[in-house]
Amino acid sequence: MKAASDVLRRIFTKHLQGFVILFCCFLFNAQAESWPTKPLKLVIPFPPGGGSDVVGRIIANQLSTILGQQIVVDNRGGAGGSIGTEFAVRANPDGYTLLLASTSEIAVNPALYPLNYSTVNDLIAVGAVATTPMMIISASAFPAKTIRELIDLARRRPTDINVASAGSGTISHLSAELFKSMNNLKWTHVPYKGTGPALADLMGDQVQLMFAPPPPVLGLIKSGKVNLIAVSGKSRMAAFPDTPTVLESSETNYIVDNWYGIFVPAKTPREIVQKLSEAIDKALKTPEVITSLTAQGAAPGEMGMNQFPDYVKAEVDKWSAVIKAADVKKD
Repeated sequence: MKAASDVLRRIFTKHLQGFVILFCCFLFNAQAESWPTKPLKLVIPFPPGGGSDVVGRIIANQLSTILGQQIVVDNRGGAGGSIGTEFAVRANPDGYTLLLASTSEIAVNPALYPLNYSTVNDLIAVGAVATTPMMIISASAFPAKTIRELIDLARRRPTDINVASAGSGTISHLSAELFKSMNNLKWTHVPYKGTGPALADLMGDQVQLMFAPPPPVLGLIKSGKVNLIAVSGKSRMAAFPDTPTVLESSETNYIVDNWYGIFVPAKTPREIVQKLSEAIDKALKTPEVITSLTAQGAAPGEMGMNQFPDYVKAEVDKWSAVIKAADVKKD
């Protein structure tokens, strides 16, 4: 009797486990199909007011309308964006915590910080939402007005060129290092604690050159306080159609895009990722988003869940190589 009882118990236990698994799968699919049923959180790993915050709020407003649920922005700055990024990595992968992250915290930080997570393996790259070129700007008295003139001057008089950045390891620093390396140049890097102080000294002719993102410099260029030499993207900027790209001005294949994208924790259900990717694509095609991003010198992203992950991996490899070659250390 005992043997028969044990057999029945094992059979019952096996069937019960199977039922639990089936029930969980049913519940899982039902939740994914009905998502979202409550407000979402968009983590922005920088304080309010910066480029990430501006882009994040533009896309959050439109996604709220499309998804039918409010998206609450949660600014969590610190450690170059690593604190907010790790918070998103550790969040429940239920589709209700999103991360707005950029080149710096996803592709640059892994080579600069001892991270407790992988930006490639612990996050799903859902879609790019915006890209901006770096703008190569100079002090008004700087004699080089074109990329060719800049390269020639740097080769003839490298000690005359001081290049400002927002800090060691920032995208403004690394984009300049990549340009210098690809063109076999020499100059002096002058790191500042932020874009503002660097621009102040550039306008005061204390430094001669800077690679900067569009938002803080658009007004300075238009008012003639700094000169715009070239832009680093694949194509010219709509706001400055007469300014060439580096790509069309030199013999090197120099392209730098400072991008922003939406990410979710790695175990987020694929059905939810698909819905979110479709919502992002729809948002980026609305006139409101296009107009708002253009005003910031940005272009809507063009990569969804099928293209963006591979691009992110390539960017991690690209910037890790630049950091290693230039022996960059975080301040």
